[in-house]
Amino acid sequence: MISTGELKLFALSASSGLGHKVADALGMKLAAHEERDFEDGEHKSRPLDAVEGADVYVLQNLYGGPQETANDKLCRLLFFIGALKDAGAERVTAISPYLCYARKDRRTKPHDPVTTRYIAALFEAVGTDAIVTLDVHNPAAFENAFRCRNIALTAAPLFIDYVKSLGDSNLCVVSPDPGGVKRAELLREALETACEFPVAKGFVDKHRSAGVVTGDIFAGDAQGKTVLIIDDLISTGHTLLRAAIAVRRAGARRVIALATHGLFMPGSAEVVADPAIDRFVLVDSVPPFRLEMDGIREKIVSLSCAGLLAQTICRLHEGRAMDDLLVF
Repeated sequence: MISTGELKLFALSASSGLGHKVADALGMKLAAHEERDFEDGEHKSRPLDAVEGADVYVLQNLYGGPQETANDKLCRLLFFIGALKDAGAERVTAISPYLCYARKDRRTKPHDPVTTRYIAALFEAVGTDAIVTLDVHNPAAFENAFRCRNIALTAAPLFIDYVKSLGDSNLCVVSPDPGGVKRAELLREALETACEFPVAKGFVDKHRSAGVVTGDIFAGDAQGKTVLIIDDLISTGHTLLRAAIAVRRAGARRVIALATHGLFMPGSAEVVADPAIDRFVLVDSVPPFRLEMDGIREKIVSLSCAGLLAQTICRLHEGRAMDDLLVF
């Protein structure tokens, strides 16, 4: 649907750094807004630019920390979207490259919450017309949770450009667990098309119960190859490390971890420092603020998602197709 309103881009303060990059890529300035905190922990946000009849995009990345929790950021985003709709915005699209609670998309224990669905209900309750995210943990669950328009972008184009720059034609794309096989296969197929040579594949077995991960059996062809282990996020990184050790035993020549969101929770610094993984290639959706970089900085490569987000905003505003940017 083509919007007839003027395009406006807001970025809430916790995401202003990425917001300015996206605005620069669009060749425009961020729209002005005000955020106020009160002594009792409450807050308010309001647009300072007129938004009546406008096609509005609000950037707020929903990872926790360092100043605000995921809950803080979510609440601020929801309230701001409500204020925009009350101020007469024609359409409001939430841009949240990292979507909080996306990993809790199904019941794994009796009476478990399905939090992704509850988050969707909150967005819809304040009048959100569309939501955009990047490499959401489970695209199918994301699509089923939201009744408003939902756009699940993939960072695959960024990873493919990086891999092509390596000039290596002996590649193998590996999923670190059975649940990520479809993500790995989509990347492998796109990489074959872009590079015009065959790319091998594989996966590592993994089982998680009560927070304990077991399993390190590798199925695939890694002998003498540069192995690309692909995942949507890094929490502690132990899943990636187990996979890297397994493909090393299978004869991998080089191991590169490709992950969209680098959360780097406690314990991840040791994983990054481990020689089993030569390099970590991440998207700047989440800055590595938890990771002490001394001695391991050279192993981290950061790819900007600002251009991808800007292109998405342009296509949504103009009603153009986005098939090549989406997760399927």
